[in-house]
Amino acid sequence: MYTNQRSLVDELKYQLKFGLMTHRLLLLNLFVFFSIHLINALIRLSLIKEPFVLNFNKNFFCLETQISQFVLKPWGLITSIFSHFELLHFLQNMLVLYFVGKIYEGLFDKRKLWLTYVAGGIFGGLFEVVAHLLFPALQENSTVIIGASGSIMAILSALAFYSPNMKLMLFGILPVPMFVIALLFWLMDIVGLSTGDDHIAHFSHLGGAIFGFWSVQNVNSPKNILNMIQRWWNSFLAFFKSKSKNNGRKTSMKTDEDYAFEKRKKQEKTDKILDKISKSGYDSLTKEEKDFLFNQSKNG
Repeated sequence: MYTNQRSLVDELKYQLKFGLMTHRLLLLNLFVFFSIHLINALIRLSLIKEPFVLNFNKNFFCLETQISQFVLKPWGLITSIFSHFELLHFLQNMLVLYFVGKIYEGLFDKRKLWLTYVAGGIFGGLFEVVAHLLFPALQENSTVIIGASGSIMAILSALAFYSPNMKLMLFGILPVPMFVIALLFWLMDIVGLSTGDDHIAHFSHLGGAIFGFWSVQNVNSPKNILNMIQRWWNSFLAFFKSKSKNNGRKTSMKTDEDYAFEKRKKQEKTDKILDKISKSGYDSLTKEEKDFLFNQSKNG
């Protein structure tokens, strides 16, 4: 009897190429979490005592909050938002990301979710670094931060400000307005700042919340922060693509009609290939069809 079930490998391929951005972010966080602990296990089992090796995960995956260390390892702004060291921390963040990410992606789109996650996390990280510069109590100890909490707070806060009365079904049974959930998270961070003994990067969370609020202001305006970031990124990619493909030669400009026609034809081809996958599985595709889908997924 024929079955349309994909193997685990095929399912991962499918999710990475065509799945929700929420699922891709979950898989990316899972991959980084697994990599961190695999590295730790190899270091422990090999009994390596070299300081560079022993501190590799901390130096590569954490964000330094002391400015003297931050300027030496700025990549932590990005790597830290996909990284977790503790299992409970990882599971808590991924659970929240799963629920709010799917809602956000349904309201907006996968590009905006990706941009909010990354830009919100970076903004939250910078907010934490600046806080350590400004407040003497935070300067007493050299700390590092790690985790997707700032990014997730940006997504949650964006939803709360954009559609405050939207219901989130907690545990699938309890409908709670989005603004209530966001308020609880913000309150926990304010209380955490007042006690200061929970070792949580509350300023990173609050920075993410601020970015979430900022990201949904005038969402359809060219001046919206996410729209501006998207334009800058597209211009950056277009510049290098034109350089590599045309060796500096001037390219012709497409009309809106040409662009719409090409987009429609590509969508028709994509639909046919996806229909083929649903009937015969991913492995039934030709190399040309797989390459086409891969290129389409990269272009959003």
